[in-house]
Amino acid sequence: MSAGHRVARVHLKEKNTAQDASGRQPSSSSSATAQLASAKVVLGNNLRRFPDFPIPGINFVDIMPLFANPEAHATLLNALELQITQTFVNTKPDVIVGLDARGFLFGPGLALRLGVPFAAVRKQGKLPGPCVTAEYVKEYGKDFFQMQEDAIREGQKVLVVDDIIATGGSAKAASDLITQLKGHVMGYLFILEIPGLNGRDKLGAAPTTILLQDE
Repeated sequence: MSAGHRVARVHLKEKNTAQDASGRQPSSSSSATAQLASAKVVLGNNLRRFPDFPIPGINFVDIMPLFANPEAHATLLNALELQITQTFVNTKPDVIVGLDARGFLFGPGLALRLGVPFAAVRKQGKLPGPCVTAEYVKEYGKDFFQMQEDAIREGQKVLVVDDIIATGGSAKAASDLITQLKGHVMGYLFILEIPGLNGRDKLGAAPTTILLQDE
């Protein structure tokens, strides 16, 4: 074997070692942190705000522009995946549970990226078949949530996702439903938080993560 061939093989080996099974360069912890920080800036710049919606006194942050822009949509899913990796080291959920209705916008895509099932929490009367039910109180009213009885298997680790945490009532109701189905709530992940409503206080010891904490 010539010296030139030996050098070529060494270079090829080094290149292959530097790639993961998908052919992408593996990201270090510091690189992932930088990617997440950059993504948060992009996402924050795509939000819109509407005062006194849906009722006076509620300052509504609109996440819909994140889905109107394909690049922002992809950035959101990537940021959520990175956030989960940082929050839950060496583990991942068995199921992603999304709340009616804006949790449905990104929950299925996130579940697909993680390679896990998605399960829906819907308002009462929207799901067919046997369901479990829990009441929840939101910042401007009261309602009931339901899940289908076969949505979660006993012992599965569940991550609850929604766009915004306000009073925490809807997320707490989702937790109650998951508990009724004998699942384990491993944590909560929200895009935004309405400050001053102390919604996290209702959610117990499971980690509660806000993607865009400062928006």
